[in-house]
Amino acid sequence: MPTKPTSPIAAVFEGLEKKYRAGAFAKPTTFYFSLDEEKWTVTLDAKSCRVVKGKATDQADVVLKTSADLFLQMWRGEYQPGAGDFFAGRIKSNDPTALKSFIKAFSG
Repeated sequence: MPTKPTSPIAAVFEGLEKKYRAGAFAKPTTFYFSLDEEKWTVTLDAKSCRVVKGKATDQADVVLKTSADLFLQMWRGEYQPGAGDFFAGRIKSNDPTALKSFIKAFSG
């Protein structure tokens, strides 16, 4: 019997492997998410999605740092971040465009 996720963020990340659309990323790409106290590393390639709780690499291709609440709003499609979010520091990322591709890789 699977264990229940410990938080709404954990529920998102623990469900990613099943939702991944193979081929969404042709080359291996690693994402590191720092969402308040929760840290997750996700590696996507042409065939699979691998999710690890915590910081599994020091060399992530894409880094996202924001609040857990804001991340959940973006994930659910309830909030579209704009340039102002990045300028104000509410969202920090080295590649905002890749974050959009990340979300698309798991949508129907």
